[in-house]
Amino acid sequence: MRLALAQANFTVGDLTGNSEKILRLARKADALGADLAVFPELAVAGYPPLDLVTTAGFPEACEAQVRRLAQRSAALRTAIVLGFCGVSAEPGKASNCVACVHSGQIVHRQAKALLPTYDVFDEARYFESGSTPAVWNFGGARIGLTICEDAWNDKQFWERTRYSRDPVEELASQGADLLLNISASPFHAGRRQFRLRMFRALAARHAIRAAFVNQVGGNDQLIFDGSSFAVDGTGRLGATAASFDEDLVCWDVTGGARMDSPWPGRADSDGELAAVYEALVLGTRDYVTKCGFRDVFVGMSGGIDSALTAVIASDALGPRHVTGVAMPGPYSSDGSLVDARHTAEALGIGFKTIEITPVYDRFLKQLAPSFAGMPPNTAEENLQARLRGSVLMALANKFGGLVLTTGNKSELAVGYCTIYGDMCGGLAVISDVPKTMAYKLAGVGNRRHPGAIPESVLTKPPSAELRPDQKDSDSLPRYEVLDPILQAYVEESLPVAEIAERVGQPAELVREIARMVDRNEYKRQQAAPGLRVTSKAFGMGRRYPIAQRYVR
Repeated sequence: MRLALAQANFTVGDLTGNSEKILRLARKADALGADLAVFPELAVAGYPPLDLVTTAGFPEACEAQVRRLAQRSAALRTAIVLGFCGVSAEPGKASNCVACVHSGQIVHRQAKALLPTYDVFDEARYFESGSTPAVWNFGGARIGLTICEDAWNDKQFWERTRYSRDPVEELASQGADLLLNISASPFHAGRRQFRLRMFRALAARHAIRAAFVNQVGGNDQLIFDGSSFAVDGTGRLGATAASFDEDLVCWDVTGGARMDSPWPGRADSDGELAAVYEALVLGTRDYVTKCGFRDVFVGMSGGIDSALTAVIASDALGPRHVTGVAMPGPYSSDGSLVDARHTAEALGIGFKTIEITPVYDRFLKQLAPSFAGMPPNTAEENLQARLRGSVLMALANKFGGLVLTTGNKSELAVGYCTIYGDMCGGLAVISDVPKTMAYKLAGVGNRRHPGAIPESVLTKPPSAELRPDQKDSDSLPRYEVLDPILQAYVEESLPVAEIAERVGQPAELVREIARMVDRNEYKRQQAAPGLRVTSKAFGMGRRYPIAQRYVR
């Protein structure tokens, strides 16, 4: 049997467009002599559809698209396996289904059994759990069909399992000799290698050949890397699809496995760090274009974060669709403006300089009676950031673009950002990138655009430049100290005492950082959506109350 792993980029809710893409790739698979073309989870609906699932008529519309697709593919010799949102018997719920289409008919279907409700997932809210899966006999093979989480409960792989059932074990006990797993498995650093390791172990345990077919593309905060693959019954790698791009890869199920290097090409030239960079490029491109925009504006301060955001945006959308905006204020250094202009010119993006000092002085004059007798503080500092936010939003409104915010995860975690100021925008490109990682990603960007981020940006002390000689280190620990604390507290949810011991810092410092994280939840819940690239991102993957007083 010859399988086609059809790794595609789907748009949530675009039922017609998604179905057309499925049919186009199925025809290509047919021309390549594939017996079976396998598509990702919820391919017709796009993933994650969230509350679209509960919209009246949505599951019925998805079912109708699958029936139409079956009819339109009747002339193909190749059968199609795809995911869709199906009608459920349970009131208020739908089914996360897989359908097998051949000769104009839906010849087999089943619902996802294991519905994740952790991290970024909330599938039990929308879907009814499927019953025991049945083997599908096709082309001389006994095929076990699973949908994403269904394959993530192997008791020999996991130290602790989440579910009492193991659909893979159920299928293996029925004599399945080929396992197909259709997925919408989001990316974060290290995830590609983990999936491959898990499926290799699963295949070897059950002595079953397995293919994992994953969605690719960005849908809101989630990025899907693709990285589909197939392994033989010993766990040896047989085929791999690209990372961060659509791909169609054929695999001869009965042939010998070939030891391909996983995910070759550009995304691996800098190791996993470059995979994060590619994910941010893909996530930015898809968020902007799927939301109906073409052009973006980036406030360029001459610092590392705005330079990195501009480089990513240029790669995502093309230089002619990116405009950098320098907005010098009373405390901006001449070097910062020079650095911002250098990056813009090196990338070939648009560049504007709009001074905020005259408007800032006018504001201070208007506020003087109300501020009389009070020393300057963050009110005057943040006013500069809010004026810059207003400038960027005015440009976006006038020219029909989207503002990209430039704040990193370290700043967002501890509230070192100005609400309605530098947090203004439609997408927070690097909000899940710690400051120390931003410098490393800048190196990736510079290897692709030599010299775009000048050495002066990489070596000068980070500063918001909102008061004379200001440095981030005036208010925060050095980022080399701060970031490991944040990783342990935010991503691993460790208690203060354990973090202090791990990082070798005083418990009181760690406790203060934890307090800063908790105090600033109100800011994060008003922030632009950000692209997830770590195991725990602010946003849909971390849901904390704003008004709370629990101390870890």
